[in-house]
This record gives sequence, structure tokens and C-alpha cells, in this order.
Amino acid sequence: MIMRGRRFSYLDEGEGVPVLALHGTFGRAEIHRPLADILGPGYRLLALDQRGHGLSSHGGDFSKDAFVQDAATFLQSYGPAIVFGHSLGGVHAYQLAARHPDLVRGLIVEDIGAVTERPEVAQPTVDIGSWPRITRTRDEFVEFFSVLPDPGYFLASLVQTAEGWRMLYDYDDMMAVQQANVGRWWDDWLGSSCPALLLRGSESFMLSAAQAQDMLKRPNTQLVEFPGAGHWLHTDDPERFARVIREFVASTNFDL
Repeated sequence: MIMRGRRFSYLDEGEGVPVLALHGTFGRAEIHRPLADILGPGYRLLALDQRGHGLSSHGGDFSKDAFVQDAATFLQSYGPAIVFGHSLGGVHAYQLAARHPDLVRGLIVEDIGAVTERPEVAQPTVDIGSWPRITRTRDEFVEFFSVLPDPGYFLASLVQTAEGWRMLYDYDDMMAVQQANVGRWWDDWLGSSCPALLLRGSESFMLSAAQAQDMLKRPNTQLVEFPGAGHWLHTDDPERFARVIREFVASTNFDL
């Protein structure tokens, strides 16, 4: 799809109520494929490779305005949706709800807060300068990412080329994306009133228990904690994650 002068790749599965999924930094639309099964019949999963990620165009503007306008333009082709976002995608999800309320009927935010800077977040960005750029074998990347909490999340963007194995994204792009995500976004979080579900892993390094409680100042918001889960709580506790998502989308009473 060509949109706003850029190429975007996306996943489109199922029929019915549209659900837009927005991945985190280093992610891609493909990681949200399990959501189609979680949602089940009556829902249409639309997962977007956000700019700089996956098979979408690299380079350019990585401001929050750019990401949000991408999502808004994309949804204008499908109509109002329930919007799910993890990490970086969660910020874009609640910003989309605040700035384009006509496009968002329900909001699911996985493990990200209204504040993404110090001191609320101890490490807002990850220096990836030492990450391998290209390797001879896939196993070299597998070994490198094995020490991270959810290696599969990162390996989903690994591809084989004529030169060797590499990530789909540009490393400089990813640093720019991370830096632009650091900030205080309370106005956006509090700027919408649609039903919202905030998910937090008890071992999260991105969303503290105190900030999650503060985010309940937003009306029509439900907080669900996942004991023992980290930032990728959908991987750490997939059964409960699926159950909570199903219960929320069923409760939105979305009229087609």
C-alpha cells in the first residue's frame, strides 16, 4: 500500500469489527498474527508495519505526529476500529484515540505509560550500536538475542539476503524511533474517552505500578495486572492475555 508518499506493508485477516494492531520498536505486523485467533470470528485484524519497520519504507520523519497520521490515514480506509498497541505502538494507539476520536471505538494499551522518560522509566532507550548488523548464519542472531526476555519478538524481523542474515530495519532508524518516543504524553492519554484497557506486567521495566495507577485518572479505563509477567506479557502469560482481550472486545458493543 502507498500512503502519504510511502510504502506500507500490513496484515489483514478475518472479517467483521476492525481491530488495528500497532507493534513496538523493533517489531513488525507479523508478530500480531496470533491476535486473529484470539479475536476469533466477527473480527478483522489489521496489523500495520509502522514506518521504518518490517517491509514498510525506511528513513524519514519518526516524530509522533508522523506515526499517528500514518495510523489515521490507514484506518480511514476501514472505518472506526478497536486499536491495540504494545509498547511504542501503545503510545501511538492512545495518541490516535486523542487526536482522531472518530476512528477509535476502543483502546487496548499493553505495558507502556503516559510518561516514557526518566525517572519514571529507568532506561527509555536501548543502545543497539553493538548489535550484529549482518551474520553468516541465522544461529548467530539466535544466540545473540537468546539473553533477551522475548527473543522471538526480535527474531521475527530477521531475514536472509544474498549477503547474509540481517534485520529488516535500519539501526539508525530504530535509534531515532526510540528517541522520539521519550517524553511525557499525559495530554494524549487523558485526551480520549472511549473504553480503554491498560495491561501491565508486574515485572515490567517500562510501566511502574505507581504510574499505572495514576493512569486510571482517565475515565472509562480498566487496569489489568499480570503477576510474574514482563514487558512482553502476551508471551509470558498468553492464556490470560487471550482471555482478557476477548472479554474487553466483547464488552465494547461495537456497532458495524
